[in-house]
This record gives sequence, structure tokens and C-alpha cells, in this order.
Amino acid sequence: MRLLHAFCEGSDPLTPPLSPAGRCNHIDATRRALAHPRPQPVRPSLVNHDRYSDAYIAGILAESRTIAMVGASATANRPSSFAMKYLLGKGYAVLPINPGLAGGEIQRQRVHAALAELTGPVDIVDIFRNPEAAHEVVREAIALKDKLAIKVIWMQLGVRNDAAAAEAEAAGLKVVMNRCIKIEYGRLSGEIGWAGVNVGILSAQRPLLSGRGVQDHVIARKD
Repeated sequence: MRLLHAFCEGSDPLTPPLSPAGRCNHIDATRRALAHPRPQPVRPSLVNHDRYSDAYIAGILAESRTIAMVGASATANRPSSFAMKYLLGKGYAVLPINPGLAGGEIQRQRVHAALAELTGPVDIVDIFRNPEAAHEVVREAIALKDKLAIKVIWMQLGVRNDAAAAEAEAAGLKVVMNRCIKIEYGRLSGEIGWAGVNVGILSAQRPLLSGRGVQDHVIARKD
């Protein structure tokens, strides 16, 4: 209480002391302000979501180990199926999330109904849902970010929700939108260059091979 009185009245000798009634009102107002802080404005993103740097994407892929794939599908010709198989082949742990398939398996990985079922850690939450549904997934990820040690929100190709991205970044998460994680890995590792695709990177550095052939490239991991 003494500290609260001192905080309220201050130590400025030019400030006249408060009356007992004024002091009580002032303390009550301070308590209310501390109990119900004003929401802080969301700061503008420092990341250009229209054009990500290669270093930004490569850093995320190099530092991550576990990916929760929300909207994973058991249908072999779905984009999430292609991406999941590819990422598993690159050494990532991929945790499929699909309430309709919970308890079953996708590519020999147990399917979970929701992020809340996971025990962590999860580096990336990869979202294969429409932009509106993605917002709810992002909010769930924010609520679980400390429990699961979530670091990144990744919205797949065709999925972009700037409001959700702003909330995630305000919570301290990195965000990637409208990008395919499989394509980005293949591009930055140089692997898709074998298919004649221009990866947009000029480098004299030799690609890092996985040991499964000259066309199987990997991105060096960071500890």
C-alpha cells in the first residue's frame, strides 16, 4: 500500500499533497487502470507480405523441425498430401490436424483433431484452410504459442489474411502467407531447378545433397 501511495502521489516537491478523499479516489483509479490496461495498438509489420526475402524464408525452414499441418488430407492428389510427403522426406516431423480424420493416420502419422491436442514443441503451423477459417486457426495458435513453443504461422498458396497476420505478429510470431512450403523448400535448396524451373537465385555455391541422389537437395539446418 505504501508503494501504491508513493506511486500515486509521486515525489515531485512541487506537486501539492492530495487530500485523504482525493488520495483514495486516485488510488482506486490507479488500481482500475492496472487491472484493465488499455489495448496496445498493433504495430505495422516489418515484413513485406507481398514479397518475402529469400533469407527470411530460408531462415524459417532451416531453424524449424516440427510442422503442424492444419487441414491435412488423406486424399493422395490434394496439395496438402504432396506437401506432407515432401516435408517428411526432408526430415521434418509433420503432425496432421484434421478433426474429420482424428485418430486415424495420414502417411503413417497419427491425425489429431486440433492444435490443442498436441504436446509440442511445434515450430510451424502450416494452414491448408480458406482465408476466413485461417483466422480462427491463427487465434488458436496464438493462444497455444507458449505451451507449444510455436514460432511461425504459414498460410499456404492462395491463403492470405492480413488481419490474422497482424494479430500473429503482435503476439511475436513470424508469418508467411500465400506461399507453398514445398515449393519454397525446393526453390531455395535448388532442387526444382532440375525440372527446368527458374529458382531466381544465382549462386556459385554447390547445393547440399541429402545422400539420396544428385537431384535430392536439402537446406542446411540451424541449431
